[in-house]
Amino acid sequence: MTDLLIQQLDPELPLPRFAQPGDAGADLHARVDLELAPGERALMPTGIAIALPPGFAAFIHPRSGLAIRDGLSMVNAPGTIDASYRGEISVILINLDSSKKIAIKRGDRVAQLVIQRIENVNFLPVTHLPGTDRGVGGFGSTGKQ
Repeated sequence: MTDLLIQQLDPELPLPRFAQPGDAGADLHARVDLELAPGERALMPTGIAIALPPGFAAFIHPRSGLAIRDGLSMVNAPGTIDASYRGEISVILINLDSSKKIAIKRGDRVAQLVIQRIENVNFLPVTHLPGTDRGVGGFGSTGKQ
């Protein structure tokens, strides 16, 4: 288990927490009330800032229940938080429903925070890449019969 330093910028909101033991994502909460019209997007602050250790990154994911029930998603899913960032975590929300508004209340769970160990790499330019069975096939190529 890795400790993560977290600053509560809004102490009235709960800290992120895992709903179930073993969950990958910890719930993030809305800092303000917000109403999104169909197709509208907005930046939602979450009231927290974190200090990721070197070699880690955080990824913000939409909540599946809100996506299927209300059409609420994120424009840049997943959102990436680098270890050097110390500002407030905010989420770019979008209403994908074609006809109804979505009302978000302060304190609602709006996204999930996933912390992952990452590998830094050196990019080495080459003329040709080594071959594989798949090769350059992409976008559904492995599902072809």
